[in-house]
Amino acid sequence: MSRRRPLLILLLLTAVVVTGLAIAQRHALLVFVLATDAPPPPLPPTDEGPGVHWADDWFTVEEIAPDTWAIGEPRFHQSNFSYLIAGRERAVLFDAGPGIRDLRPIARRLTSRSILFVPSHFHYDHVGNAITFEHVAVIDLPGLRARAPRGRLSLTAAEHLGAMEGFERVPLEVDRWLAPGESIELGGRRLEVLYTPGHTPDSISLLDPDARLLFTGDFLYPGPLFAFLSNSSLGDYRRAAATVLARVDPDARLYGAHRAAPPGAPRLAMDDVRDLAVTLRALAAGELDGEGVYPVRYGVNERLELLAEPRWLARWSEFHPDFGPRPR
Repeated sequence: MSRRRPLLILLLLTAVVVTGLAIAQRHALLVFVLATDAPPPPLPPTDEGPGVHWADDWFTVEEIAPDTWAIGEPRFHQSNFSYLIAGRERAVLFDAGPGIRDLRPIARRLTSRSILFVPSHFHYDHVGNAITFEHVAVIDLPGLRARAPRGRLSLTAAEHLGAMEGFERVPLEVDRWLAPGESIELGGRRLEVLYTPGHTPDSISLLDPDARLLFTGDFLYPGPLFAFLSNSSLGDYRRAAATVLARVDPDARLYGAHRAAPPGAPRLAMDDVRDLAVTLRALAAGELDGEGVYPVRYGVNERLELLAEPRWLARWSEFHPDFGPRPR
């Protein structure tokens, strides 16, 4: 064996490891953590403009509709937003951020109703981690049920992705399983569960059809959409876009879980979903050229871009072995 071959093998293995790490976390965070071995520091407070107030030195609150609040964490490096959606009898908290600060006291100031926590998916910056919720509901998928004896759901490393920032995987104590298409009755207000995988196989959105509001989690938000993770699927993303286009009013307001810049909560529209669907169709047909090597960047519109695996790695199947066939 030539002396160059071991060096080439070492370089190849290094590339594989680096690629695997890139799959597991956002690129900016990856570079920072590898360089400093510490999570990013809090960002400085931002000017949020009228209609938004700082509840303390960490959380912002914005009433985006009657009995509907966006609870922001603008000082967290991913600018997370969770949503408190209340009816006459009970409320839903859709996402809970990373749990660096406990947002339950903020929610309690806004409503006295019983709160059901519903994560849009299981990434560490959405599940609240060390925060313990009295009532928890998650998407009802075969693989998740099988892993949750007596309702205790332990998350995998690929589902959670919090190890690089030091977040432990805390099991979810599930009280309720939400079937795709099921309604959550809040008392004079109804939320419909839309199964919107793609970013992850467990991703959901919540639709308030009467108020024409859609809460999209990480399915859609301003900025780069992450479809290159180890359990992402472009095929699922395409199907989710079709589901939203079929079920949601064309004039609905969409609120995602992250924003690209201040002020206020991240708001999009159904035109953005249509643009995403067009991009995915063109990508599947091999008609779209992206930029970069890994991930490949595809422009959707002036507000969105799609970050995907190279074409030869892209998954267009609507089946994930850990979760079983997609619910119809």
